[in-house]
Amino acid sequence: MEKFRRPSYCCQRQFCTTGIRTSCATTMLQNYIPPYTATVVQRLQDEGAYLIGKTNMDEFAMGSGSVDGIHGPVRNPWKYKFTSSNLENQQTKPIEQVSMRNYHTSTDDWHIAGGSSGGSAAAVASGVCFGALGSDTGGSTRNPAAYCGVVGFKPTYGMLSRHGLVPLVNSMDVPALFSKTMYGHDVHDSTTVTDEFNHFTLPDNMDIKDLHIGIPKEYHAPRLSKDVHNAWEEAADMFEKAGQRWHRFSLPHTQYSILCYIVLNCCEVASNMARYDGIEFGHRAANEDSTEELYAATRHEGFNDVVRGRILAGNYFLLRQNYEKYFAKAMQVRRLISEDFKKVYASGVDILLTPTTLTTAPTYKWFTERDNRTSSEEQDIFTQPVNMAGMYRLLVKKIPHEEMD
Repeated sequence: MEKFRRPSYCCQRQFCTTGIRTSCATTMLQNYIPPYTATVVQRLQDEGAYLIGKTNMDEFAMGSGSVDGIHGPVRNPWKYKFTSSNLENQQTKPIEQVSMRNYHTSTDDWHIAGGSSGGSAAAVASGVCFGALGSDTGGSTRNPAAYCGVVGFKPTYGMLSRHGLVPLVNSMDVPALFSKTMYGHDVHDSTTVTDEFNHFTLPDNMDIKDLHIGIPKEYHAPRLSKDVHNAWEEAADMFEKAGQRWHRFSLPHTQYSILCYIVLNCCEVASNMARYDGIEFGHRAANEDSTEELYAATRHEGFNDVVRGRILAGNYFLLRQNYEKYFAKAMQVRRLISEDFKKVYASGVDILLTPTTLTTAPTYKWFTERDNRTSSEEQDIFTQPVNMAGMYRLLVKKIPHEEMD
C-alpha cells in the first residue's frame, strides 16, 4: 500500500501515545503518560501520517456535548467567533474552574461541537488537521460530525483494534477512523476480526440504480426538528430521483434501545472504572488514614458527577437481586435489536438512511441547562442502536458556506 504523504491528523485524548499525556479529560488521569501507543495510532504513523496533537472530549467519553472535561468545553467552529476578550478570559481561568458545566462567558450563546469526540470533529471542521481519531460507544463520533459538518464513520465492531483506547464500554467502544490503514487483526485485542480485510477501490462510474435504501418508521421521532426532518426528506428525494429504490420498514425493538443502552453502559462503566483507585496509576488523594478512605477520597476527587453517577447506577444494576431484572434483561433486548437489523438487511435493503441527531447544534447555554443523562438520551436515540447491534454507520452532512460566521 502506498504510504501517506505526511498528512496531519489529531487523536482524541482517550488514545494512548507513548510519552504524550493521555488525560481522558479527567482529573483521575490528568498527568498520565502511557508507556505504549494505541494500535490504531501506531498503524497510522507507520503509514506516514503525522500526529500534530490530541483533542478535547467529555470526561472518559461520557457525554454528548464535549462540555464536561477538565480542559473546558469544545466550541463549534461554525458558529463561534473567537475574540481577544474571551480568549483572555479563558487563559486567566484555572483549569479546575473552566471545567465546570455551569461555566459561562459573555458569549455563552455559542454552539457546542457535540460529543463525546467534539474536539476531533472541531479540529477537522476548522481545518486544523486532515483528519482525526475519536471513539464511538453510542454515537460519540457521529454526533459531533453532524454538528460540525464533517464526515464521521463508526466502523463495524471488531474491525479496528481497541488496544490503547482507554475503555468506557468494552462491548460497544469502537475507534472512529478516516483511513483504511487501521483495519486488521491485532494480537493485543482479541475482539478484532481475524478474517483478512480485502482492500478495494471504488470505480469512477458506478451504477447505483438498483440500490435499495431503507427508512425506519421508528426514526420519525416526535421531537425531530423541522430542519433535520426536511434534510432527511430531501436526501430521500435525491436518491429516488437518481434511480434508487427506497423502502419504509420497522425496527420494532429500537424503542427500548436507549433504556437498554443505559443499563449496559453503566454496568460496564462500573467495571472499567474500578481500576482507578489511586494505588497503581492515576490521581491519588492525600488522605491516607486507611486504604478504604484513600480509595474513597481518590475516586471522589478524580471523577466528576457524571462518571460517579454511572458507576453508582452500574453497581446497582449488578447487585445480585437486580442482575436478572436489569443486566440480563438488557442483554436479551440487545439481541432482539441486533436481530431487527439483520432481518432488514436480509430482506434486500442495502443502506439505511436515518437522521443522526434530533436538532442542529444547540447553544452551550441551552445544552448545559439540562443534565448529562437527559442530553444523552435525547441525542443518542438515532445513533446508539447500531452500536448495540455492532454494525457500522457513516455520517455525511453538508453545510452551506454562508452559514459559517
